[in-house]
Amino acid sequence: MLDDAPHAAGPDDYAEDVLAVVERIPPGMVMSYGDIAEYVGRGGPRQVGAVMSAWGGGVPWWRVVRSDGRPASGLEVRALSHYAAEATPMRPGSARVDMRRARWDGHG
Repeated sequence: MLDDAPHAAGPDDYAEDVLAVVERIPPGMVMSYGDIAEYVGRGGPRQVGAVMSAWGGGVPWWRVVRSDGRPASGLEVRALSHYAAEATPMRPGSARVDMRRARWDGHG
């Protein structure tokens, strides 16, 4: 019998959809986990987080942040270097992305 483990054969359709959105986020811009779920039209922030945890290494993962602009836990230092390189708008005196200026709506 075949093993139906979710990661056995690679990302499923939902994961592929999430990763495709992340690949489209322009440099210097971000989307929250919830933004991506809303754009894909299914799942929620936790499901997007699970996809990013399992499969996000091959896409610009630093462009996916919490709704308050914080990068993924444990990856803050690496994310900050990407933000500096891409001139991502940051909140003054903070390690958080300025969501009002940097949030991408999935268009353009």
